[in-house]
Amino acid sequence: MAKTIPAKQKLTIYQGATFSKTVAMTDDADAPIDLTGATARMQIRRSVSSDTVLLELTTENGRISHDGAGGVLTLVVDDEDTAALSFGNAVYDLEIEYGNGQVDRALYGDIILSKEVTRPPT
Repeated sequence: MAKTIPAKQKLTIYQGATFSKTVAMTDDADAPIDLTGATARMQIRRSVSSDTVLLELTTENGRISHDGAGGVLTLVVDDEDTAALSFGNAVYDLEIEYGNGQVDRALYGDIILSKEVTRPPT
């Protein structure tokens, strides 16, 4: 399996709205990377050196899913969980661990929380 080169991408989470992002994993020939048996994990922290995880997405907690041989990851955080977030700017990365134990970083970069103005009635 060829090592992937991580893509730097700025992400925005809209507080109080469902966050959803798809990530197509492809090789050098633009063919889908088989994710069968793979797990994925993503952490958001205020800075790279911070010990505090602000939000975690994993295949184990159901916030990341994939379609196996199709090579597409789907990241989802529901509206109630994004409503509870309070950071402004932060950093993240997304790692894939394949069935053979190889780990690749797929994405990394800055992530912004766009604060919600409209709130549900209390």
